[in-house]
Amino acid sequence: MKPLELDRKIAALRGPFEAALAALVNIPSVSADPAHAADTSRCAAAAAAMLTAIGAKAEIVETAGHPVVVGMLPSDPSHPTVTIYNHLDVQPAEASTWKSRAPFVFRKIGQRYEGRGTTDDKGPALTALFAARLAREAGIPLNIRFIWELEEEIGSPHFAAFIRAERSRLATDSIVVSDTIWIARDRPAVPYGLRGLQTFSFTLQTHAKEIHSGLTGGVARNPIGELCALVADCYDAKSGRVKIPGFYDHVRPVTAAERAEYRQSGFETARYKKAHEIGSIRPHLKNDADVMCAIMAKPTFEVHGIVGGYCGPGIKTIVPHRAEVKISTRLVPDQDPKKIARLVQDFVRTKNPDVRVAATQTLAPFLGAREGPYADAARAAMKAAFGQTPAFVREGGSIGAVVTMQQAFRVPITFLGLSLPEHGYHAPNENFDWGQASGGMKMFVHYFSEIGKLPRAARVGDQTPGQRGLRRSG
Repeated sequence: MKPLELDRKIAALRGPFEAALAALVNIPSVSADPAHAADTSRCAAAAAAMLTAIGAKAEIVETAGHPVVVGMLPSDPSHPTVTIYNHLDVQPAEASTWKSRAPFVFRKIGQRYEGRGTTDDKGPALTALFAARLAREAGIPLNIRFIWELEEEIGSPHFAAFIRAERSRLATDSIVVSDTIWIARDRPAVPYGLRGLQTFSFTLQTHAKEIHSGLTGGVARNPIGELCALVADCYDAKSGRVKIPGFYDHVRPVTAAERAEYRQSGFETARYKKAHEIGSIRPHLKNDADVMCAIMAKPTFEVHGIVGGYCGPGIKTIVPHRAEVKISTRLVPDQDPKKIARLVQDFVRTKNPDVRVAATQTLAPFLGAREGPYADAARAAMKAAFGQTPAFVREGGSIGAVVTMQQAFRVPITFLGLSLPEHGYHAPNENFDWGQASGGMKMFVHYFSEIGKLPRAARVGDQTPGQRGLRRSG
C-alpha cells in the first residue's frame, strides 16, 4: 500500500475508531472491584463484537476470574502468525479527582480523548485492531491473532492457567505488545526489558493487645519501632542502596551501548519529575542517564505502608501490640525472585527472628532483543510512522502476561507502545490522542509488512538468555 493511500485510509477510520474507543471507555471494566464484574464481562462482549466486525473469528474464553478475548483473522498456514497482546481492564478512578467528574464517560476534546482506559490500554488495543484491518485489506501475508486480557491491572492471576490450557492452539511465530510508554512525545521508544517484582509483608506481634504506655513504656517491646529499625537494616532510605548481603550479586551490568542509547532517548529529568509529580530525587543521581538507569536497569527496595497502632485524631498513648510493613523489590536481569525471597527471609531472621516474613507476589524480570530482524522491523516501522528512529530502552514496571507468554511460546516479543508521559497512566484525567492513534496505525501496518517478509529461520528462537519465567504465590 502506497504511503498516501495508507494515510487516506487511516484518516477515513477516525470516526469508527473514536466510536469504538467511546464504547469501550464507557464500560467501567475495573478488574479489581467485584462490583464491576458484570461490566468487565460486558467489555469482553463488546470487544469480541469489534473483532467480529473486522472479519475475525472471535471468542470469549472464561477463566477462574475475568475472561480473555481471543480473535483470529482468516489464516493461511503458509503465512507466519503474529499475536497482538493488550489488556482491556482498567484501574479504579475516583470521580472527584477528575476535571470532568466522570472518569468512565468518554470525552473528545479536539485531538484528545479523555476517560479511564483511553491510553491504558483500550486506545492502543483499538489502534492495533484497526491496523490489522488495514493490513488484511492490503494483502500482507501474515496471520494476525489477538489476545485481550481483562485482569492485567490485578497482576494477571489467571492468565498463566489460560495460556497453559490454550497453548497448542495459540501457537505463534512472534508476539507484539502495545502497553508501554514513550520517553517523550518527540522521540518514540521501543522497550526491550521489564523489571520483575517480589513483594513481602513483615509482621511482628509482641503481646496480645495494645497496652498503656505510662504503665509499660520503656519495658514493653514496640512492634512499630522494631519494624522501622528492621527496614533501616535492610536499606538506606536516602540512597536507596539495599544492605542485604548478596542482593546485587546477579544484577546484569548496563552496557556502554545501552547507556549511550539511554542518553539519546530524549529523557529529561526535569520533565520526568513534572510528569510524575516528583518533588525531589535522590541526590546521588547526577544526570539524566543515571536517573534512567535507576528506573530501568537497577533493582529497588521500597516501603509501601506501615500498619499498626493508633492512627486517629490526636495521640493515644499506647504501646501497639502488632504491626506490619508492606515491602516490594523491583528486580532486573539476572536476579531470580526465589533467591531474592530467600535472601530477604534469611536476613530478617538474623536481625529479628520474631518477625514473620511472607513472600507474596512473584514476577521474574524480562529482557528481550535490541538487535535482530524484529528489532529492525520495529525501528523501521516507528521511523516510517513518526519520522524518528526509536530509542531502545527498558521500562521500570512489570507486565506479568509478557513473561508468561515468553515462557510458553519461546518466540520474539516486541513492544510497540503508543502512550506518552502526559497521557496519565493510572492517573486522573487519563487521555489519548488521534496523533498517536493514527501514527500507531501506520506504524503497525509497516511492522506487519516487515515481519511478513521474514524467512522462517528469522521468525523463531530469536530470544536472548535474559528472558525468564513467571511464578506467582500467595
